[in-house]
Amino acid sequence: METEVAIEELSNHPKLSWLVRPCERYKEEYGDCTSIKAKFHQYFIYGESRDCSQWKKDYESCINYRKTKDMESLESIIESEKNRRNERLLGHYRNTVWEKRDSPPEDWNKELPEWFEKEREMSFLALKCKELKEGKISDNSTPSTCTIL
Repeated sequence: METEVAIEELSNHPKLSWLVRPCERYKEEYGDCTSIKAKFHQYFIYGESRDCSQWKKDYESCINYRKTKDMESLESIIESEKNRRNERLLGHYRNTVWEKRDSPPEDWNKELPEWFEKEREMSFLALKCKELKEGKISDNSTPSTCTIL
């Protein structure tokens, strides 16, 4: 059950409040982090067990915010989410191998090579689109056998 926030109240919320996940996600992450499987994985990857207490703190803060609308609790979750995102992107920011661009290459939208166009014409997706346009199959006549994950 999520707390519904009236549109008028949104202006009172911190700018990055969209980072906050549903409270149940923090509880799930804590459970996942403290499981035997996760502890084995952490030991294998990092050589030690990781600290999972932040997930629990975030869950408790989220529940507190949900019940009392305490802005300090919300701010603490936002700060935690920002730290998680910064940690996840640390490798990207420290990367010195690839040169980062300020704009796309000038020829980013040039035509595809002829061989690629020929292969694309015979793809499963192209054939199904052609059948659909010709009316050989309808949008909802048969369940899809193609799943994109």
